[in-house]
Amino acid sequence: MKKIALLGSTGSIGKQVLEVVDRYPEKFKIASLCCNKSAKELANQIEKYRPAVAGLTCAEKASEITNLPAGVNLYTGENALLHCVLSEADIIVVAVVGFCGLAPVIEACKMGKTIALANKESLVAGGKLVMELAKKYGATIIPIDSEHSAIWQCLHFNRQAPFKKIILTASGGALRDIPINELQNVTPEIALNHPTWKMGAKITVDCATMMNKGLEVMEACWLFDCKPSDIEVVIHPQSIVHSMVEYADNALIAQLSNPSMDIPIQLALSYPERLASATNELDFSLLSLDFNKPSLERYPCLALALEAANKGMNYPCALSGANEIAVELFLKGKIKYTQISKYVRYALDNTVELKPTYENLVKTDYLAREAVFTAYKENKID
Repeated sequence: MKKIALLGSTGSIGKQVLEVVDRYPEKFKIASLCCNKSAKELANQIEKYRPAVAGLTCAEKASEITNLPAGVNLYTGENALLHCVLSEADIIVVAVVGFCGLAPVIEACKMGKTIALANKESLVAGGKLVMELAKKYGATIIPIDSEHSAIWQCLHFNRQAPFKKIILTASGGALRDIPINELQNVTPEIALNHPTWKMGAKITVDCATMMNKGLEVMEACWLFDCKPSDIEVVIHPQSIVHSMVEYADNALIAQLSNPSMDIPIQLALSYPERLASATNELDFSLLSLDFNKPSLERYPCLALALEAANKGMNYPCALSGANEIAVELFLKGKIKYTQISKYVRYALDNTVELKPTYENLVKTDYLAREAVFTAYKENKID
């Protein structure tokens, strides 16, 4: 039986991890649970799964957790995530959103753990650091993102296998068919209405701007030891082909399934075993698949991400941190959808190049967020 440390247990990915545990209770056991603010939901999860350790990063919400079961240790505050990276766990699932995922990934690497990774930002911001630590301590990183899981499968589960090119598919997001001149009027409700995927708010907006795909390009570079130029992004509205790998002889291998995170999540937990999932079989008689090149005019955030990827150093970290705040401002109705990319551009233009040490990444993330806040408060963005 595999013991799972689940960081981000109340989010979309975390809940689906628990569905897999419920489906195969003889194979998986929850060793720890951690979330940010959803204290009452965490309390229900603690009651059901009885982990040895639980964590709540928002200490102000701790009073909402009452009647803690005997034998469960609860940690609160900014170090709660680290307390939930347990030495006795077989798999550390990192499903938190944002830069906060980097520290527990580093901790899990130093423990030599198997890391089921659904946190893009840890590799976007700290890919060099993470991969060096994983190699040094013998940690294994298994991708949960559907695209990177697909690539991993197309490479026959060998992240070091040679290939010619990765074709990274993207749905195009909720706004792919809205005229460009109407994007400035898009509300959060419209941007969150994704046609094929049900995800958290931040990642859904990132799908609409295709910042998400830019982050995935950077993530793929670290996972599969390649350059941004080795990756082609294509829009595939049906979300059936989750990504493809092209080999030296120009043969392509693709991974297909109905759009569901159930398969990549379960595979990350069960590997090397494949288990029956909750995803329906494909009916090829109903399939019609389209592929198109993304317009950088429609998706300026993708262009910014590719620019940061090519610059390297701490620029991807600045991009990620700035984007988090810009998306947050948009979701709160404080800025326009079309201003998201402008705020990220402003933060990148004000980033000082630094080597990607952990200390420098923390500094870069903070300064990029502050740059966006400052630009907003001082009304610097049209």
